[in-house]
Amino acid sequence: MFGQLGYYICVPFAWLTRLFYSLTGSYGAAIILFTLVVKLVLLPFQLKSKKSMLRMSRMQGKVKEIQTRYANNKEKQQQEISELYAKEGVNPMSGCLWSLIPFPILIALYSIIRLPLRYFMTLSEDVIAKITQAAEAIGYQAAEGVNAYAQIDLAKFIHEHWSSFAGKFDGLIDLDYNFLGMDLTARGSSLFSQFPGGGWPVWGVLLLPIIAAAVQLGMSLVSMKSGGGENAGQGKTMIYLMPLITVWMGYSLPAALCVYWIANAGFSMVQELTLNKYFNKILDREETDKEREKREKRYAKYAQQRARLDEINAQRNQGSPKKKPQPQKKKDTAYASTTENGRVGQRPYARGRAYSEDHYTDE
Repeated sequence: MFGQLGYYICVPFAWLTRLFYSLTGSYGAAIILFTLVVKLVLLPFQLKSKKSMLRMSRMQGKVKEIQTRYANNKEKQQQEISELYAKEGVNPMSGCLWSLIPFPILIALYSIIRLPLRYFMTLSEDVIAKITQAAEAIGYQAAEGVNAYAQIDLAKFIHEHWSSFAGKFDGLIDLDYNFLGMDLTARGSSLFSQFPGGGWPVWGVLLLPIIAAAVQLGMSLVSMKSGGGENAGQGKTMIYLMPLITVWMGYSLPAALCVYWIANAGFSMVQELTLNKYFNKILDREETDKEREKREKRYAKYAQQRARLDEINAQRNQGSPKKKPQPQKKKDTAYASTTENGRVGQRPYARGRAYSEDHYTDE
């Protein structure tokens, strides 16, 4: 089920990548254009959240003031901050969803790169099996054991012997992984033994993860600066941790993913700088009396709805049945205390069933 679901998720991304490859004839250029189009498609959905984040950065002074004023009352602090966000028309959770979107795109792109015949060319398993048999007939030997990149090896063999496959299988593409003199299917971890020799094909692949991490670090710094530098402790940890993870993954996975990371971080940096400049001008205009009056009206409506909700809750609580106090049972005073009736001298409970007045008299 999950495999089929993953296939349908990858289909539109694979179609887009295949389209750009057919137009440019370059696998690396296809990935860069794929990244650009995805950024442009998501841009309209990110505009509102970006504006909200910039407005939040301008409100940090007021938020800190509330936190200081109600430092000993966390409940009141959260209530005041929520009212401040409502008054200013800010949704603090608006940017969380969009920050998670790159992960499924990355997973889909990795599947397209790793399984080119299945996703990039959208061939069925039966057709792939026939192509494998045809390749083995002319000298192709699959690696022994489990090989996660077996389809990449097969696609490269087909490219090297394209004359033997051209026109024989519908949908089969002559896929060239070379980009700027580098093999985008190569993994940096397998090329360390060839360093410092090997020339540019080795040097280039080993440099790609470092370049990807550096561009990602620059993008994170720009994004943090636009956010006002708040939550510096947590933010700095992620800023420096993510590039390190990128370096590690860049050397473990095909170099094509590094091209995607470089393009994605580069486009994101340009987007951040452009949107910051654009929305800061808009926010400056919205600080006029007219815009402030609109926000105050929105807040008044919110406060009215909240007061009405509190009134309904109060009426509901008043209408709930209250427990009647249980009457206390009166003690039965019909019987006199045995303390005095049974007293003999200093002994209050001396009298009993076997009491005898002559018991202690001298005979």
